[in-house]
Amino acid sequence: MNETVLKIRVFGDPVLRRKARAVRGITVSHNQILSQMAQLMYDSGGVGLAAPQVGINEAMIVVDAGSGLYKLINPCIVQRQGFQVLEEGCLSVPGICLKIKRAKKIAVRARDENGKTLKIEAQDLLACVFQHEIDHLKGKLIVDYASIVEKFKIKRKLTALQRKINANLSESKTKSCQLQL
Repeated sequence: MNETVLKIRVFGDPVLRRKARAVRGITVSHNQILSQMAQLMYDSGGVGLAAPQVGINEAMIVVDAGSGLYKLINPCIVQRQGFQVLEEGCLSVPGICLKIKRAKKIAVRARDENGKTLKIEAQDLLACVFQHEIDHLKGKLIVDYASIVEKFKIKRKLTALQRKINANLSESKTKSCQLQL
């Protein structure tokens, strides 16, 4: 793998709207990317990160909601139960928080970085984070859950964010949003 530095892509980048491709064969490169994604997630103060958020169009996520690091390849939700509403933010949509209704308990099937098939049962915050990151693999963002009124408010914030990003492109590495899910 080349020594490309991963960076979080922000709302407006078309890569965030593409459906991620399934990983066919797990390579050393995939393991390196997952490790880099985990480090970037921790450095950014997040609890999850999907490969599309760093410009990689493959179905990989990293999650750590306080119970340990998961590095998952080709994750899919195979079971859902109940519902919960939690306020979510997103590293790719900084400064926006929305209350989102998701399943309270889920089961996720995936492969780990060694190719071993896993079935993970999660509930509460961990279930929410898995659902959020798997949404990224489908090209779906938290703003897609917003009501019409929220979309109007978000549009104004996103427009302002985009202007700020464009104006401060050279300073983007030194400034970051305080709110990171």
